[in-house]
Amino acid sequence: MYNGKVVICGVDTSKLPLLKEAEKEDLIKRAKKGEQAARNELINGNLRLVLSVVKRFWGRGENPDDLFQIGCIGLIKSIDNFDINQNVKFSTYAVPMIIGEIRRYLRDNNSVKVSRCIKDNAYKVMKAKEEFTAKNGCEPNVSQIAEMLNIPREDVVVALESSVEPISLYEPVFSENGDSFYVLDQIGDKNDCRNWLYEIAIRDAVSKLSARERTILNLRFMKGKTQMEVSKKIGISQAQVSRLEKNAINKIKS
Repeated sequence: MYNGKVVICGVDTSKLPLLKEAEKEDLIKRAKKGEQAARNELINGNLRLVLSVVKRFWGRGENPDDLFQIGCIGLIKSIDNFDINQNVKFSTYAVPMIIGEIRRYLRDNNSVKVSRCIKDNAYKVMKAKEEFTAKNGCEPNVSQIAEMLNIPREDVVVALESSVEPISLYEPVFSENGDSFYVLDQIGDKNDCRNWLYEIAIRDAVSKLSARERTILNLRFMKGKTQMEVSKKIGISQAQVSRLEKNAINKIKS
């Protein structure tokens, strides 16, 4: 990306043509009749649509060129499967198809391994969503998908979750005036007031203490021993226990 232009797969997207709705309808009708030239023109005229969808998935460690190519596959499938008799705009039908194709790619290349059974269900669920969207012009809810596939709602939820690619804790979800709000900032534990990342930080800090300091903290705060009891157990004075305990706590805080 440079000077406001996006160059992807060697294509300067700022120079891509924009088709009017009437032109799209005409090209779709001609493509359905087998005119290859009309089909190619329709593909080129909708590459900006692919780019707009691909941008949603940028910043997740995937190669933009790969995502764009996968998105183009979704576009081609949209053209081939679009029903001109339905009262739905082509872009309304194509966007979910392109998103679905990219999500399938990300799911299959996901670093988090998913069982074959769940993958199969995810494929069926995504296909059912695409068919429902093409027919009704809106996405189905979980109950509708479950009814279409005759499977439990819980299986639909698991299948949908399995197709969601992992994201970085430091991925920005909102930016304004140079300040960003990250996924990390949204993490919380509703069961209690402790933040699990805070706990990880404490564990890391404790691991860097000396063996004696860890023993003192364990006896004092895990076993509930007094400083005098600790001093007798490890063979040093109560004053030394107090000093080591204080130093250890300061190390953790820092």
